Amino acid sequence: MSSARRVSTLSNGIPWLSVQQRTVLRALVRCRTAALGGHLDQCGVCGHRAISYNSCRNRHFPKCQAQARERWLTASQRELLDVTYVHVVFTLPHALLPLCYRNATLLYTLLFRASAATLLEVAAIPDHLGAEIGFLSILHTWGQTLVRHPHVHCVVPAGGLSPDHQRWIRPRYAHFFLPVNVLSRVFRGKFVAALRRAYARGKLDLTGATTTLRDPTQWRAFVDGLFHTDWVVYAKPAFGGPAAVLRYLGRYTHRVAISNHRLLAFDGERVTFRWKDYAHEGQRRTMTLAAMKRSPRW
Repeated sequence: MSSARRVSTLSNGIPWLSVQQRTVLRALVRCRTAALGGHLDQCGVCGHRAISYNSCRNRHFPKCQAQARERWLTASQRELLDVTYVHVVFTLPHALLPLCYRNATLLYTLLFRASAATLLEVAAIPDHLGAEIGFLSILHTWGQTLVRHPHVHCVVPAGGLSPDHQRWIRPRYAHFFLPVNVLSRVFRGKFVAALRRAYARGKLDLTGATTTLRDPTQWRAFVDGLFHTDWVVYAKPAFGGPAAVLRYLGRYTHRVAISNHRLLAFDGERVTFRWKDYAHEGQRRTMTLAAMKRSPRW
């Protein structure tokens, strides 16, 4: 039996695989094989020939996105300024994960909008910066251990335009951009307000583990609980300039949850991979998971 048939049989025998997951598995076994065609390469010096098979270009495979990433980086170069940049990250609390599972498009849109509005509002306050700023935002939905972990990376110039657009305003302190405690509170308020509006308009899919939230009393208790949680917002030290910014952004665009270099071993049943423990100063650790581990059925 061919590898494609084996994967097809395997995927069809697992009822909890989604249509998208089955499609990705089938693309995986066809990628860079004769099934997708190819071309013949020949060395101009020795005449050696080798066949290069085409990739599937599926976004879930890191090697199939290299050219797309390079094109994106080249285009983004025109948007960067010759100034120092700051990296700010907005993270949704764990309590929202069941809602994210059922309402990914809506909640991730709210995440983008709330984080952007927060940066613009706080930066415009004279006591903080008093400037109009711009930034690039990238959504990342997984953490280092492949657990769902929605957060937005924002790469922000360390400064902005004055209200009259006549001068560039720099932060008052070299190693400080905007207060993260203020960003956290404003971000939480804006996101929860938008979430309440979505609930009131019947925009949320409240099925599965979120069915109880259909009850207004349960919903109010859930929302109140969000205000008892610290919403994580943090800022990393400034980058060295536009070139460094692009290199960093390249790690988060056109990429899947895990890259090939982090995979260490596979024994047919378990996969071992490397991960970085940011809670302990970025220490490198290893983790082993069952190859067919299921996600929570929220």
